[in-house]
Amino acid sequence: MTSHDQSSQDPRPEASGPNRAAGSAVRVVGPGQNAEFVTDRVVVRVETAAPGRSPLLQRMLVSLLITSLILNAFFLLQAGTGTSDVVYPEHHVSGERGARNRIAIINFEGTISPPFTERWIRQIRQAAADDSIRGVLLAVDSPGGLVADSHQIYRELQKLREKKPIFAAMKRLAASGGYYISMGVGPEGKIYAEPTTWTGSIGVIVPRYNATELSANIGVKVESLKTGPLKDTLSPFRDMTAPEHAVWDAILKDAFDRFVTVIADNRGELDDTAVRELATGQIYTASQALEHHLVDQIGYVEDAVQALADQLQLSSHEAVEYRSAPGLLEEILGAEQPSPATLTEQIMDAAVPRAMYYASWNPWVPIR
Repeated sequence: MTSHDQSSQDPRPEASGPNRAAGSAVRVVGPGQNAEFVTDRVVVRVETAAPGRSPLLQRMLVSLLITSLILNAFFLLQAGTGTSDVVYPEHHVSGERGARNRIAIINFEGTISPPFTERWIRQIRQAAADDSIRGVLLAVDSPGGLVADSHQIYRELQKLREKKPIFAAMKRLAASGGYYISMGVGPEGKIYAEPTTWTGSIGVIVPRYNATELSANIGVKVESLKTGPLKDTLSPFRDMTAPEHAVWDAILKDAFDRFVTVIADNRGELDDTAVRELATGQIYTASQALEHHLVDQIGYVEDAVQALADQLQLSSHEAVEYRSAPGLLEEILGAEQPSPATLTEQIMDAAVPRAMYYASWNPWVPIR
């Protein structure tokens, strides 16, 4: 901005019309426009910058546009093929890289419950659909988990073994539900256990806490509004009645009988009676499990992989494992990732009765 005395130093004619500023009048100058204002004493020249975007912002917008186009194309392809299974990345474990014949290792680690159940089922289906996968090894390191989830995985493994042989390799802990899903190898499959593996714990548990004396001492009285005498069953604020015990005994028996049957169907040396003798909830060491025909051999994952390759008569093979950690693509595709629960939701969820194949009296502290 420059200023000087108009009468003595500015030879230009005095501006008139819209560029003439008189008194307190103001002219609005748009982006990219220049204007000169002449007052009685001062000449004011205003220059405004043309609008524009920084190179960084432009690159970000272009990247977002490309990403959007790719995702839209992917979702259209998924809708056209009728599948929503996530393709899990593979990691080379052993054998000849790039071999035509491959063995897939699926790691079952931690408590058997959502969202991990869905992830494992997707991996099983991925192995089933891949023609280069000749056999599957279950690497189990789990204390068990929910009854329904354990059976869902077992059922998926039953379908897989109709196409491809399955072996299992137990690691630190393969107990209760962890042993249940190991039965997915079928009568023809082999189960390996490490020398320090704990397994067994065959049985069912429904956790319940009795806080009647505590509530009485602190002056809490719970009076649930209910439509039937069993609607508030397993409430920790009162003792269980005889009819409630009968109801839950039937529920436990159903889940327990299924567990026994699954073992008897898949362990050739064990019949129903033998399984029930072992099904005390006891955890067995690897040597005890071998003695009781709960496992077939003491060994490690690599031993089980080689034995499976030998059974398949593969001259060369590659063992790969599916990476179970969800990536960005799985998050975008809506893999069952629960949102963080509020305190109220956690309390409500903890009060829901659950039958579990679990190697602990306190399933609310998951082992992972």
